[in-house]
Formats: sequence, C-alpha cells, structure tokens
Amino acid sequence: MKAETREVTISVNGREMTRRTEVRTLLSDFLRHELGLTGTHVGCEHGVCGACTVLVDGVPMRSCLALAVQADGAAVETVEGLAPEGELSQMQQAMRDEHGLQCGFCTPGILMSMLAAERAGVSCAEACGDVLGGHVCRCTGYQGIRAAVRRRWAALPAARGEETPA
Repeated sequence: MKAETREVTISVNGREMTRRTEVRTLLSDFLRHELGLTGTHVGCEHGVCGACTVLVDGVPMRSCLALAVQADGAAVETVEGLAPEGELSQMQQAMRDEHGLQCGFCTPGILMSMLAAERAGVSCAEACGDVLGGHVCRCTGYQGIRAAVRRRWAALPAARGEETPA
C-alpha cells in the first residue's frame, strides 16, 4: 500500500519552502530530513524533553508531536534562523559566556523557547522556572543555563529593575 503524500509549503526562517511529503511525516523529521535543518534535535519523540522545540507562527511547539502537514502555510523558526549572518544571537552568546551548554543536545530547543519567552515579555523568574522547566538537560545541572537567562534578561530594556532569581 502506497502512503498518502501531500505538498507542504512553510516559511522556514523567513524562506518559503515547498516539499511533497507523506502525511504522517513529523514536523521534526520534515525539518531534518526533507529540508536538511538538523539543528532541531529529536530526543524522546514524546514531547517531554523539549529538544525539538521550534516556533510555529511565533508559538513554541514540540516538533516531534506535530505533523508537517499541520504546519502547511505557517511560519516556522528553527535554531538555524538565530544567527543567519554567522553572529551569535544575544541568547546564544549568553549561553556561551555562562557555560550554559555542554553536549549541546538540548540547547536548540531551549534557545527557541527563550526567544518566544523574550518576545512574550515573560519575567526572568518565569523564564528560569516554567519555561526552562519544559526542557530536559542531562549535562549542565541548569546552573549555567539559568545564569545565561539572567544575563540575557538583564540586558532587556523591559527587565530593568526586575529582580532576577538566584
């Protein structure tokens, strides 16, 4: 039996892309295997670890739980879009400066969630707590990641005067 396919058009990091894919293809697999964007990592394939987080129309989404056809017509942002000119984004630089990564497997998902949190204007405490709590990091113990979030949030104009968590 031949699998049903459908044409999917998504704007990925500002660039429109169209591919024909099986309707059962996960968004994470579509990004990685159809488009060659391997920065989106797949860890648990159950939506628990957060490594596959991308932004779909600005909203964080576990790409291992979504089908590519569900993203048809949407704007998808991946970690590759954070540094299009080769310069690290401010959050990437903070992660580097604060040693917020070790193996780097969880990092792309964390970066994408933090970008959404920054855009949404969430507090540093919420970013370090609820937002980061949706990601599993097996290497760092989260201390460097939290320090990176605090550094980034301290640089945000809206965060001036906000008390940052320890």
